[in-house]
Amino acid sequence: MTHTFEVWAPRPESVQLWVDGVTHTMSPRDGGWWSATVPAAAEARYGFLLDGDPTVIPDPRSPRQPDGVHAPSQLWAADRHSETGASSADRENRWRGRELEGSVVYELHVGAFTPEGTFDAAIGRLDHLVDLGVGFVELMPVNGFNGVHNWGYDGVLWYAVHEPYGGPDGLVRFIDAAHARGLGVLIDAVYNHLGPSGNYLGRFGPYEAEGANTWGRTINIAGPGSDEVREYILGSAVRWLRDFGADGLRLDAVHALADTTAVHILEESAERTEVLSGQLGRPLHLIAESDLNDPRLVTPRERGGYGLAAQWDDDMHHAVHTIVSGERQGYYRDFGSAACLSTVLREGFFHAGTHSSFRGRRHGRRIDPAVVRGSQLLAYTCTHDQVGNRATGDRPSAYLTPGQLAVKAALVLFSAFTPMLFMGEEWGAATPFQFFTSHPEPELARRTAKGRIAEFVEHGWPEGDVPDPQDPGTFAASKLDWSERDREPHARLLATYRDLLAFRGTHPEVTASDLRSVRTEYPDDESWFAVHRGPFTLVVNFTPAPVTAPFGGEPLLWWDAPSAGPERTTVPGHSFAVLRTAR
Repeated sequence: MTHTFEVWAPRPESVQLWVDGVTHTMSPRDGGWWSATVPAAAEARYGFLLDGDPTVIPDPRSPRQPDGVHAPSQLWAADRHSETGASSADRENRWRGRELEGSVVYELHVGAFTPEGTFDAAIGRLDHLVDLGVGFVELMPVNGFNGVHNWGYDGVLWYAVHEPYGGPDGLVRFIDAAHARGLGVLIDAVYNHLGPSGNYLGRFGPYEAEGANTWGRTINIAGPGSDEVREYILGSAVRWLRDFGADGLRLDAVHALADTTAVHILEESAERTEVLSGQLGRPLHLIAESDLNDPRLVTPRERGGYGLAAQWDDDMHHAVHTIVSGERQGYYRDFGSAACLSTVLREGFFHAGTHSSFRGRRHGRRIDPAVVRGSQLLAYTCTHDQVGNRATGDRPSAYLTPGQLAVKAALVLFSAFTPMLFMGEEWGAATPFQFFTSHPEPELARRTAKGRIAEFVEHGWPEGDVPDPQDPGTFAASKLDWSERDREPHARLLATYRDLLAFRGTHPEVTASDLRSVRTEYPDDESWFAVHRGPFTLVVNFTPAPVTAPFGGEPLLWWDAPSAGPERTTVPGHSFAVLRTAR
């Protein structure tokens, strides 16, 4: 059989194709493209030779990298690798997708979610997620990166799936299994930077721009030659959604996408995704991670926005975390009051054109609740960033009481936002989630470890307290211990999460996404805080001693049993109660 190989390579003067040890001449086409139609087996290994260099370089659009990101690519087609043997079209006909609004998202790292760290092992835990009551699984990046384990943000091949997790075959099986259980799958996609090892894109064409962001050189999405770079990004996004059957993407750090064109690449992505959604006959969701507090990301395109489905809302995390934990360092300094929490719950953002002392300037833009729904903001008490970017990767369970963890969960799950949990949060996992890498290059490994440790030593941490990201023990320590679920106090917290999720799922007043439907109440001493949603009221106690709120009702859910009458409710310390009120 024959196969047509194509590659965009405007930089080299000659390009040759290598297929299973045989070299073929490629013909140039307009626009910097090269092509060749040659005999090739269905799973042939192949790559490219540029300007006579004998080194075989992987395909920038490689569908599979069985031997790592420096080795030749391999042909791969999704239709041949479904667990059921069905084509991607047949799988689409069975799965009709699900809406983000009214659902709960669960973020996980494939390598740390189970002891085995594979897609197939993760399939074995999907029933736990169904029983918990979530609707979407969000996978931290699974694209091709160098090394065995990593957070995934060092990807260099945006079309390939990391082989130690199970490669593309494993991802197809995972998504098929999730869909069979009614779970949607979101994939964390990183298009704002490339990793430090295995990035050959610059030899093919102008994939990178001259500027830099936090992670290195920026991606060329607005300069000369950027049309094809944009198509490279858009093609990758479509591949996750169409070929693998994912239900959406979490777009990493979109504030680092330096796009000065008239049509921002996020808007173009949303438009392309909308077309694909119509073709597939199921909803697809693009969710941005952004620190801009800019509602234009999720404002409809016809109203001048980019038209994304949702965005992460760090302000909700900060507002909840600070008032419960008392932490005020760094970017937490403006948060921590009941007034701040009230503002976020009712308006979506705390910094909305207001002064940010951490940034030393005004930050954010106000949300128009008539245009943007609360469900378009993802709210959470934990994420990989908010846990893993702490010096020791310690979870809130390491320094808060189980009751305080329950209070944080209740505030998020009683909000108008789309809640998101981070793996293990539901039982108060005692295992940390630390920053881990496995760069095989000694110098890169040394620089990564040195830089990570120095970052926290500079802020007063003893050097010996900061885990070495290159130490295999750092990765091992970050794996979930599933046996914790059956032990106290973890089992009780897990039952509380299940009850809260079940309550949310059966009472539309709680999932109502109009921010104007949220009312809050709190006293001057900020000892308690109430969130009113229709006939239901959540009242939480931030203090270790009992507090009494000036309203009553019928207790429906609680951490420790409240004492409720027609006019007053007393909530035990570090606890919450959900009431049915007459209001």
